[in-house]
Amino acid sequence: MTTTTHLLRSRRFVPLFVTQLLGAFNDNLYKNAMVLFVVYSIYNSQEAEAQFSAIASGLFILPFFLLSALAGQLADMRDKAAIIRIVKFCEILIMIVGGGGLFLAWQGGALAEFSIPLMLAALFAMGVHSTFFGPIKYAILPQHLHRDEVLAGTGLVEAGTYIAILFGTILAGWIAVEWAAVAVVLTAVVGYISGRQVPPAPPVIAAEPLDWNLWRSSRQLIRKTMDDRRVFLAILAISFFWTIGAVLFIQFPPLAKNVLTASKEVASLFLVIFSIGVAIGSVSINALLKGTVSARYSPVSVIAMGVFVVAFYFVCRSWVPHPEDGLMDVGTFVVQPLAVPLLLSLLGIAVAGGMFVVPLYAFLTTFVEKSQTARTIAANNIVNSGAMVVGSLLAIGLSMAGVDVTDQLLLSAAMCLVSAWLGRLLFKSELKALPA
Repeated sequence: MTTTTHLLRSRRFVPLFVTQLLGAFNDNLYKNAMVLFVVYSIYNSQEAEAQFSAIASGLFILPFFLLSALAGQLADMRDKAAIIRIVKFCEILIMIVGGGGLFLAWQGGALAEFSIPLMLAALFAMGVHSTFFGPIKYAILPQHLHRDEVLAGTGLVEAGTYIAILFGTILAGWIAVEWAAVAVVLTAVVGYISGRQVPPAPPVIAAEPLDWNLWRSSRQLIRKTMDDRRVFLAILAISFFWTIGAVLFIQFPPLAKNVLTASKEVASLFLVIFSIGVAIGSVSINALLKGTVSARYSPVSVIAMGVFVVAFYFVCRSWVPHPEDGLMDVGTFVVQPLAVPLLLSLLGIAVAGGMFVVPLYAFLTTFVEKSQTARTIAANNIVNSGAMVVGSLLAIGLSMAGVDVTDQLLLSAAMCLVSAWLGRLLFKSELKALPA
């Protein structure tokens, strides 16, 4: 029996895995149903659509930057399973508000305009929910799993996350918005039930008073975490990866509508392929490394990612808009001459990205003391989210300056070079740390 198969039968792992899967599914069902409906049914301007997509991404990410230090303290000093139950109950309340916003958007008229701030408020609240759940989903792994199971567990969590993103994205693109409003509430309820099955995970260290000064606690948390050069470089490399991912996800809906003249189902298809690719990459890198935590393949993986981004850019630049009125559905889109190269380029971006990022997360959970794991993940989330917010603001600025959404793809390709450099530094640091 392989480690992966064993974990998928173990109560030490399965309830957390299912809870994380449902949370990722719900995040993406809600966010994509909202963005696709607004882009395709409310706005009619490439600039406004790109700005809304960037604002939505920024609002979801902002809580990670503001609250991750507090979330990390809680996860290290309190029972992680108890926090999961509280967080998943709050998800039900948030999705009632978000589902209400989707329903009002479906009603149309003046209610549609009122629904936008309501939906964005729920999206921000889901960012808060994910901020407090994020440190737990990785920090709990070395507490419940054996050391030789951690990489496989991390890979399964990443793969499961992207499979959940896949299904959430498919559903968002294909079902009516009023049904999405119902689905997000039901999923939150099932996620709460699953979260209650996670075994206890008491704190490894004694409880201490929480530091509620968010700026001070964030600064101190990052400084302490960066003491280990390998962890420091892993966090920086992950940050650039998620900045690239954020910019790409912001670009997909307006690019599909305005450049490729394709329907929201095609925009959903792009996100689906991206999710499948990252899941494939997450599992593949575990097989290549044979359970060893190493950044050996990270530089070449992210260079490959940059090459595929450039290929995707050139295909988009060569794309001939559909001559007929209206937007292409999936069936019409996939028979276009450049559709296959476009989708293969996108798949390549995602597979390479998954191979790049999974070992870096494993670094964060295996090269620090178990008592510091959650706070290490929280520090990672602070830096990641800050970089992603900057990426979102940059995308908004470029759209406001009139830079075509296709040309913005080159920004993602350039950031891959920086990530490759960081991955190389991390691997060199890893080799230095090996016993002589």
